[in-house]
Amino acid sequence: MKIAIGNDHAGTEYKLAIVGLLKSMNIEIVNYGTDGSDSVDYPDFVHPVAKDVEEGTVDYGIIICGSGNGASMTVNKHQKVRAALCWTKEIVALARAHNDANIISLPARFISLPQALEMVQTFLNTDFEGGRHERRVEKIPCQ
Repeated sequence: MKIAIGNDHAGTEYKLAIVGLLKSMNIEIVNYGTDGSDSVDYPDFVHPVAKDVEEGTVDYGIIICGSGNGASMTVNKHQKVRAALCWTKEIVALARAHNDANIISLPARFISLPQALEMVQTFLNTDFEGGRHERRVEKIPCQ
């Protein structure tokens, strides 16, 4: 499995911990995020994640900013991206199972680091249910 990750300055600590978790799971990582705390513009770091997901060069994406909103809005402009802003593992499970989310957006200023790690594990371990959800997911992109 291969995952692209992108973050702004608010998500650096979380990104570093998530990268450690993914490496322990033998998951290949493409890191587009900043490693510093200086203020940066999140679109510069999350558009490349969305591009990789859209082109199929990675399996999933993880994006992190302060609220998770700006990053999620940005990547959802890409036609094949279904990014879900999540704040609990239950929301993550539904985003994967019902919406086939291929990017998770984490709000670093509103969840704890242990929550974030648990949410990433839930994201990776939950399959899309298909069935009635499939026809709905097919209607998401603008034609």
